[in-house]
Amino acid sequence: MPFFRPTLDQLSAFPFARLRRLLAEVAPPSAIAPLDLSIGEPRHKPPPWVADILEAERGLWNRYPPPDGTPSLRRACAAWLERRYRLPQGMLDPDANVLPLAGTKEGLFLLPQLLEARAADGGRRLVLMPDPLYAVYYAAAVLHGFVPHPLPATRASGFLPDLAALTPELLGRTALIFLCSPANPQGAAADRGYLRRLIALCREWDVLLAVDECYADIYDRTPPTGALEVAAEDGELSGLLVFHSLSKRSSAPGLRSAFVAGDAEVLRRFLHLRSYAAAVQPLPIARAAEALWRDAEHVAENRRRYRRKLDLAERRLRGRFGFYRPEGGFFLWLDVGDGIAAARRLWQEAALKVLPGSFLCAGKNGGEAGRRYIRLALVHEEEVVEEALLRLVRVLDGGVGAEPPYGVGRKGL
Repeated sequence: MPFFRPTLDQLSAFPFARLRRLLAEVAPPSAIAPLDLSIGEPRHKPPPWVADILEAERGLWNRYPPPDGTPSLRRACAAWLERRYRLPQGMLDPDANVLPLAGTKEGLFLLPQLLEARAADGGRRLVLMPDPLYAVYYAAAVLHGFVPHPLPATRASGFLPDLAALTPELLGRTALIFLCSPANPQGAAADRGYLRRLIALCREWDVLLAVDECYADIYDRTPPTGALEVAAEDGELSGLLVFHSLSKRSSAPGLRSAFVAGDAEVLRRFLHLRSYAAAVQPLPIARAAEALWRDAEHVAENRRRYRRKLDLAERRLRGRFGFYRPEGGFFLWLDVGDGIAAARRLWQEAALKVLPGSFLCAGKNGGEAGRRYIRLALVHEEEVVEEALLRLVRVLDGGVGAEPPYGVGRKGL
């Protein structure tokens, strides 16, 4: 008898495992210090007072944390949602409409367990998701017995799934739709009309909608519209969940602190599931998270720093590789013709590590929605980002505007 479920074989390798295998075949130049822009791990420092809170609350490490978080943390999350999305006061009950999570990954992954994977005719139901995608959406569908159904999110559709593709035949077989807005990797944000139409379709067809808004506070010029903001138009939260995290907003991925908000009945069942199956936030971390959700100053500074890096990228890449300023997030999504070949060349010739766009795709066509692209994460300090962009232009665009070829990254300098 096998130890692992057969459905594990349906999962393609995690994007970064595929990248390791791709780059293992080539060696970077020995004289150049490697630069890694492949991973969206924030490098800005969280506020220093986070460490002070953890130290002050050290006496709580010997307490079991409650599975639904602390009342004060739930209130802080609800209050942030009301401020950020201008929600009517009292629209959210912190005790019914908010559930803290140990990072959005575990919440997004566990969510399909609440739903029936088998349709009335015995066939398997669908989970819809954008393509390119966060790999957890795909794994959550497969490992909980659903059929993953990627929806291409290409330049032609504004880098979001085309809602015209949601036919009655498709929606009739669908249990859950994942949407990421602002999108990873393209940075596109769904506007009010898009979200209104999607929410209406999901309610019409009794489909649960999970909107991953973890980049909601990392935006360029305009705060992205949130799904709760649209739901506030009629005050109805049924069938809708939104996910938020401190990882990007506060540059604190190590806290593993997030929350889900929305439909009270779904969250009641979700809490029951998580009481058995999920990690919960230790109380010192809950206290630090509460303070982070209540503070806006450090987030504004985060945005300023990312905006300066977008300015830098625009100066270096304007008119090249289909460059555009993403509405949200901290990724560049660059059209280089062949993402895998470009990633290999950049590593081999310039010791620059980027992620091929197709490695973020799950479509049956082998990642066509991302085949031409590479993703760069603008998470490092400005001088490192500029050096990376200089290397990229030098290798992929013949060196125009790319001198000096190497600067802060040369070994020994």
